[in-house]
Amino acid sequence: MKLIFAGTPLFAAVALDALLDAGFDLPLVLTQPDRAAGRGMHLRASAVKQRALTCGLRVLQPLSLKPEEIQQAIRTVGADVMVVAAYGLILPASVLAIPARGCLNIHASLLPRWRGAAPIQRALLAGDRETGITIMQMDAGLDTGAILLQEKTAINDNDTAQTLHDRLAQIGARCILHALNHVTLPRAQDAAHATYAGKITKAEAHIDWTRPTDLISRQIRSFNPVPGAVTTLAGAPLKIWRAQPSPLSGVPGNVLAAAASGIVVATGDGALSITELQSAGGARLPAAAYLAGHALAPGTLLGHRA
Repeated sequence: MKLIFAGTPLFAAVALDALLDAGFDLPLVLTQPDRAAGRGMHLRASAVKQRALTCGLRVLQPLSLKPEEIQQAIRTVGADVMVVAAYGLILPASVLAIPARGCLNIHASLLPRWRGAAPIQRALLAGDRETGITIMQMDAGLDTGAILLQEKTAINDNDTAQTLHDRLAQIGARCILHALNHVTLPRAQDAAHATYAGKITKAEAHIDWTRPTDLISRQIRSFNPVPGAVTTLAGAPLKIWRAQPSPLSGVPGNVLAAAASGIVVATGDGALSITELQSAGGARLPAAAYLAGHALAPGTLLGHRA
């Protein structure tokens, strides 16, 4: 079977690896253009491009799939299927129609729940107890196509966006192989149960300590590793990477205790013990290492009072 693969980040690269290991013919890989990244803002190739070039695959990085010359390049491959995973570009109807058997998408949610750009973070933020992978036959809508198969996974109390991403990437790779190797009858999505996973904004990452402990905990886990849940200390940003519930309580935002085991901060209905944090310009540190270089006495206020 001849495939075109379209994807960009590590989530997609895991699926690309699985397809290569399974022996599929991959004459063309589509990925996003190189982007400036890091403190030096140097151009960096996507995870998919890096993997594809290592394997000697042909790579195209168009800004859009609308130009006729790009569509002609896709058309001349004569692919049976295009596999799409976190590509980041809209596929026009004219492109969806090119592969003989259409385009299959690896989506990181149990559609129709969490259609859109940030299904992993949205599932965590909402307090969902499970999520999964959907292999979908793509159509012109936003994640509205027929479902070929799904596989569930539980969301654990200590899952972050990173741990859930890594688990779903492996499930996605396994599911796309099954979808390509087995005939499955598609089933339509129930649009009445659809929810939208909009892009994450930095404003959402700001912690309001007057909110409930569980909500702040989900916020911290949802934004680990990007963009990082953030509060302020003496007006400077302070990122919170890991925290767990504490039995203490007090005025929201107040530091109740500061020990090597954790920095306890009061919330709207209890407290959280911060076990990993990061000052502006500093490294991510466990609480003990942070306190070794920063004085943080009980009574210190984080963030702003409501």
